[in-house]
Amino acid sequence: MVDLHSILAEHRSKDKLDSSAKMVGEIVPPTTSEIPDIFFDKVIVDFKLNRIEILVLMYIYRRVWCFPNLHRSHGISQMMSHTEMAKNLGLAIEDIYSALRKLEEYEMIKTIRAGQYFSRRYFSKELDAQFKQNYDDFEI
Repeated sequence: MVDLHSILAEHRSKDKLDSSAKMVGEIVPPTTSEIPDIFFDKVIVDFKLNRIEILVLMYIYRRVWCFPNLHRSHGISQMMSHTEMAKNLGLAIEDIYSALRKLEEYEMIKTIRAGQYFSRRYFSKELDAQFKQNYDDFEI
C-alpha cells in the first residue's frame, strides 16, 4: 500500500511542471480556451473582421469567459491596461483603439470604463438571443 507521503513527494505543481518539463524534455500540453464554434462559422464570415479586430476580440473574450472572473455572469472583464494589451498582442496602441471602436460599432463589446469591457457570450445580440444568453439582468 502506497502511503500519502510518497504520493505527495512525487506531485509537481503546474508552475514547476513547466520549468522541469523543459529540463527533462517532456512535452507539456498547451492550455486551451473554450471559444464557441459560432465564432469561426458565422461571426468571422458575416462581420468580415480583420486580423487585429480578431486578436483584440479574442483577448477580451478570453478575459471575460475563459479566465477566472468574478464578473463573468455579467459578461464584464477585469480591468486591463491598453498598453499591456498592445504589448501582449504585439500591436501598436493606435491599432488597439481602432479595433476597440470597430468592435463597439458591431456591438460585440462595450466599454464599461477604460480597460474594462462588456463582451457578449455569443458575439452579437441576435446570437445571444438565439442561444438564450442573458447577463443576470445586466444588459447593454
